[in-house]
Amino acid sequence: MSISQKISSHLPYLRRFGRVLTGSQAIGDSYVEKTLELLIEDPSSFRNDLEPRVALYKAFSQYWKSLDLNLEQDDGAIDVFTNVDKSLNRITPQARQAFLLATVEEFTTKEISEILDETESFVEALVDQAGHEIAEQVVTNVLIIEDEPIIAMDLEGLLQNLGHTVLGIARTHSEAVERGQIHRPGLILADIQLADDSSGIDAVNELLEFTQVPVIFITAFPERLLTGKGPEPAFLITKPFDPEIVKAVVSQALFFDKKSAPLQVE
Repeated sequence: MSISQKISSHLPYLRRFGRVLTGSQAIGDSYVEKTLELLIEDPSSFRNDLEPRVALYKAFSQYWKSLDLNLEQDDGAIDVFTNVDKSLNRITPQARQAFLLATVEEFTTKEISEILDETESFVEALVDQAGHEIAEQVVTNVLIIEDEPIIAMDLEGLLQNLGHTVLGIARTHSEAVERGQIHRPGLILADIQLADDSSGIDAVNELLEFTQVPVIFITAFPERLLTGKGPEPAFLITKPFDPEIVKAVVSQALFFDKKSAPLQVE
């Protein structure tokens, strides 16, 4: 089986990881594309003795690490980092990477140690360190756009436990726009498909016309929003979601304070 066959099903999730890690679709996707180019140039850099997903993320991590070490010599890397928010420097990059591998990508400690070339005890320390640093983020007001009552209540409880204020829960496009215009949230969590068959993406795009805030999309079909083509979300939660993943992605969205741009999804 070729490398492309081994990794194709994992690429949408690597894009998700790259985007959350950097807080940017463009930057995250550029990491993924460069990783693939390097694998094509040197197939031996893909560890066939590892599970394909672990091997792919390991290759990505090695490229990420090389940029950190050689940033001054790599003009392309400098261009990639030009628009990264200054808040990137507020948390140790390796700790953030380990934290996201554990919480968002759900790798085991052993797998993360392989990906990062670190001991398991050091990985555990990194994840703990990142958790404390991310927990220091400023709380905000959140608008939830979700038509399933139980999911909406779960999200509301999670956000409140993190110290955030939930401004309201909207089940339709019109409710979302109305609540957003009245309350002006600092963060939006939005489902893709709403109760009246309207689009959560359309609702968010309309809200972004008058307020610029981070947006986290929630979907059971992440592959549709992680193609690498056109404007796509930097922050994405997959249904059914794990509470720890929600907490991690919310913290990352606020950590970067990355204002979302309107999406154009077919």
